[in-house]
This record gives sequence, C-alpha cells and structure tokens, in this order.
Amino acid sequence: MKARPAALILLNAVLRERQILGQVDLPAEGAEAARANRLALTVLRNLGAVDAVIKPYTTRKPQIGVHNLLRLGTVELLVNGQDAHGVVSDIVGIAKTQPHTRKASGMVNAILRKIAVEGAEAFAKAPPQRLPPWLDKALRKRIGAEGIKAIELAQSKAPPIDLTPRDADFTLEGADVLPTGSLRLRNHPQISALPGFAEGKFWVQDAAAALPVKLLGDVRGKRVLDLCAAPGGKTMQLAAAGADVTALDISGPRLRRVSENLARTGLTATLVTGDAFQHTGPEDVGPYDAILLDAPCSATGTIRRHPDLPFVKDGSEVEPLTKLQMQLIDHALTLLKPGGTLVYCTCSLLPVEGEFQVTAALKRHDGLSVIATDPTALGGDTDWASPEGGLRLWPSTWADVGGMDGFYMAALRRA
Repeated sequence: MKARPAALILLNAVLRERQILGQVDLPAEGAEAARANRLALTVLRNLGAVDAVIKPYTTRKPQIGVHNLLRLGTVELLVNGQDAHGVVSDIVGIAKTQPHTRKASGMVNAILRKIAVEGAEAFAKAPPQRLPPWLDKALRKRIGAEGIKAIELAQSKAPPIDLTPRDADFTLEGADVLPTGSLRLRNHPQISALPGFAEGKFWVQDAAAALPVKLLGDVRGKRVLDLCAAPGGKTMQLAAAGADVTALDISGPRLRRVSENLARTGLTATLVTGDAFQHTGPEDVGPYDAILLDAPCSATGTIRRHPDLPFVKDGSEVEPLTKLQMQLIDHALTLLKPGGTLVYCTCSLLPVEGEFQVTAALKRHDGLSVIATDPTALGGDTDWASPEGGLRLWPSTWADVGGMDGFYMAALRRA
C-alpha cells in the first residue's frame, strides 16, 4: 500500500477509534510505511492549524473520514510543499475508493484546490496544536499561560534525533554535541546506515532520557537494578559506565529488544523478565547498591514524539498510575542497601507523577533524603532545578536547538 492511503488508515485509527499509533496494524511495509507514519505524525502535530485552514471552506464539520482526507491533503500542500496537482489528484482518488468518502470526492477536490492557492497565509497565522484541556488545567497554575504556549510551540515541531554514545570520545559527522553529552542529528537519516551503528557505538535516546543515569554518579563496580528497564537505553548507559546491571521488565518481547541492543553494543547485563513487585534480588548477594526506577507514567512529556497521545488519552489513567508509582518507590527502597541511591524518574509533565511523588516518599520513609542535583554539573541550566532537589525539564527546554522530552528526575538516599 502507498503512503497516503496508509496514512489515512493511521489517522482514522487515532482520531476515530482512539488507538495508539504504534499499535495500528498497517498494511504497508518499508519506505511506504515509514512515510505513512511521518505523514500521520505531521498531521497530528499540526491538527489545530490544519483544521483552522479547512474550516472556512466547510459549512459544517465534515464526516471524520472526509475530514482526515482534507487534513492529509492540507499537510502535503502547506507543510510538506508537495505538488498541488499531484496531491489533489491522489487524495481525490483515495476518496473515490472509500465507501464513506466516495460521495464527498467532489467537495474534497474543490476544497483542496482552494487551499493550495489560498491556504498558506491562514496556516502561518494559526496557533500551534493546543494541549488537551485536562493537561492544560493541570499545568497552567504551575507554569502560566506563557509556559503553556512555549510547550505547545515546541510540540508542534518534529523533534530531532538524539544519540547516546557508548564511549565519551565518539563523534559523528553531521551531529552536534549537546552540553549534556548527547549527540543531536541535524536531519533524520536512516539510523542503521550511520557510521558506527553496526559496531554498537551509539543508540537512539532523547537527551532528557539520558540524564537520570548521571544522577547515580560513578557506578563502576556497583550492583545496579534498572527497574522497568525496557526499551533499554538506561541499561546500556549503566553497563557502559561499568555497573553490574540487572535489567528487569515485565515484558518479554521488550526485553528481547534490550538483549539485541546489548549484543550490538557489546555490553552486558543480567536480564530478568517479571513483575517488579515479585523481584527480591539474588539471595546470595544482598540489596542493590543503586536502583534506577523509570516508572510507568502518562508519558505526557513525549507528546512531541507521540502527538497521537492527546487524542487517545483523557487523563483518567493518571490516578492509577500515581498509585503504582508510589508502590514502586516503596518496593524499590526494600531492594536498596542502606546508604544506597534510588533515582526516580518519569517522562511526565505532571507534578503528581514527579515532584509530588518525591515529597510524598520523604514523608512516608524516615531517613530518606534527596541528594540535591546541580543541573550545571550535568551540562544543564540552573532553572532545571526543582525546589525539592530534583530536575524538571519541559519540551520547551533548549527550544532554540530543538527542545527535549519533558522529564522529571530525582536522586534519593536511603539512610
């Protein structure tokens, strides 16, 4: 299947059926599947602006399948700069093949032809895609209207690709070295074709996601548990830093991906498939020296990479997730030796999944303390520091060089 009809399938799945993009069974392969995915992501990142362009040409909101065709065509015309004749002809052709859009093919043709001529100015003036109301409400009191706007603007842009080098001295032509040590690609090449990939010199990992491991300090020779380890970027960081790593995850298939990446990079770790709450560690060794807990969360910090999330999630999962995070922190502390360090992190923008979890844990556990982190020592900025001693990153952090995922992290010491 070609990319445009495949992209329509993806859009219908997300916007009509509320499916996560990565879980859609797409009847396309290789380059066409990759392009379909990019098209769908671009539409979702720009949906508000695209709908603002389409609206004046319709007397009422189109049926969802028709609307998605118009959205797809508008993005190809105004964002991707594709030839108007080819785009209109192709989108109309797709409309004629679908039972629910066939009768609207003439309207699709007329609207897209007008947008091709008149739409650029309206698109340029339209605001970026808004945060979903439930997330906006949760953040507005904390960061204000300007903070919300900065996040929305950052999320409207396709994110760069960041790499974590296995060895600190590895460089890559065409990549910028960020102050935190990550390599940032200036374009979006085929990763597996880059020099050093086959030799395991690097792996893909957002710059923000690469920071929590650094809060553990020197881990050489230490027994470290990577709790909820998949997809494995942090496991590889720990192994590359010389730790004796146990990587635990409940998903066997996801751990197999970790195993494949460890093999490619020449790194080693003990992989354990199982429920975190059932894990007690090797009986003959004792508690871990350090634990990294990248807890399951709402993933609201990754919307710039996964713009389908606001259309699929409604915030109802946050409360059960916060209870799970609390339980995971409590269990992790039972696996940690006295004086050991627990780094808690989430790719969430919500304080209830970040700062509030840490302050609550301090109240629940006598002798637990925060190891205050100086962000400048990691290559970051002073405003990353959170009042309780952790780090808070937003999608708009370092927006001038491409931003980063929203993340919260803090290092805790057990007495």
